[in-house]
Amino acid sequence: MTINSGPWLNAKRLRAHGLLLGVALWLVYIWTLSTPTLRDRNENLKGTDFLHLYTLGTLADEHRGADLYDMNAQAAVAARRVPDAAGIRYLPLYPPQVSILFAPLARLSYGWALALWWTCSALIYAGCCYAVWRACPNLRGYGGTVTVLAIAFPAFFHLIAWGQTSALALACFSLMLFLLRNRNDFAAGLALGCLIFKPQLGLAAAVVFIAIGPWKIVAGALLSATAQLSVGVGYYGIDSLRQWLRMMVNVRSVVPLLEPRPYQTHCLRTFWSMLVAWPHVAFVLYVLSAGAVLGLTIGVWRRSEHLALRYSALLVATVLVSPHLTVYDLVILAPAFLLLADWLIARGRASGDCPMGITLYCVYLFPLLGPYVRWIPFHWIRVQPSVVAMALVVLMLWCAARREAQEHLARLAEQKS
Repeated sequence: MTINSGPWLNAKRLRAHGLLLGVALWLVYIWTLSTPTLRDRNENLKGTDFLHLYTLGTLADEHRGADLYDMNAQAAVAARRVPDAAGIRYLPLYPPQVSILFAPLARLSYGWALALWWTCSALIYAGCCYAVWRACPNLRGYGGTVTVLAIAFPAFFHLIAWGQTSALALACFSLMLFLLRNRNDFAAGLALGCLIFKPQLGLAAAVVFIAIGPWKIVAGALLSATAQLSVGVGYYGIDSLRQWLRMMVNVRSVVPLLEPRPYQTHCLRTFWSMLVAWPHVAFVLYVLSAGAVLGLTIGVWRRSEHLALRYSALLVATVLVSPHLTVYDLVILAPAFLLLADWLIARGRASGDCPMGITLYCVYLFPLLGPYVRWIPFHWIRVQPSVVAMALVVLMLWCAARREAQEHLARLAEQKS
């Protein structure tokens, strides 16, 4: 989604690249779905992960809180509601209140519920992209290019194809952006706390805000998360929350079930687990690299006055540091692409900014390469390129924030002299 970031990355070329990519992705997907049954041409259930959400909604509608974390019971419910889904099993990790959200959809047939969820996800994504674009004055003249690139964004494609909930996470992050822009820290914290339904996406923000000390944000997030969890407790009782917490504590023991396709994940933990054959060494490397990314992000927040740099660093760090992040969760990066494109244009496309634009271009496209990583024969060169590109973005943002701080100090020195 970068605009005019270099001589070969002008708006015309970006629009052409996005158009070709979008047509290819969506035409192939439409063809894949064009079957008379709920199974597509690849024999996958249409909507994929939406089946799990549909099953949770059924449990909520039937007040079966005891089965929220029972894989066997859920597989039976899924087969009863959707016969084409017989034999499909999902690891239940959503907190209890998520099932209540999907109870109304579970009252519809699977096909109609999926169509409605697809529509809601697309509208939320479009609304967030439009709102952030409107807040970027230097992008006003590139509405067509932004629209094409938003539709062709591989993460958005996967969001629809998997039928996942990541559009809701994007809405939380987008709302938080505007609240921070208006200096309403407590309300921004409330938006952040809503991410408790995907708690891994709140890890980076929790560390950053605790480190830099905007306690209104931290207080708002705690209040919001507690209120959301209380909804599930009020509906099912406290035992459902205990079961969810137990699942969270033991999640490392069920990682193979959680990530059957690790090449479709784009975070530091899976980057190292795919690259290093020894699990304990890979985990140590994940902790060290995540700490480095968080340190750089904290540095951006302390040194820069530009919310575009600060918030973009936070979003990219959220992806990298998350212990589990699948390709559809990358939709939360949409505001970062827009904010940084606007910032690059405002900087006048200085030569020092060109590497940032090229790297963002790679972050946009590299998720498409994920499935090919698994075909690399040697474990020690099985590198997920999207993670490398995102790490470079964080480093570049830190360097930009440092330059900004140095320029500010130089201006102050000139004024005093």
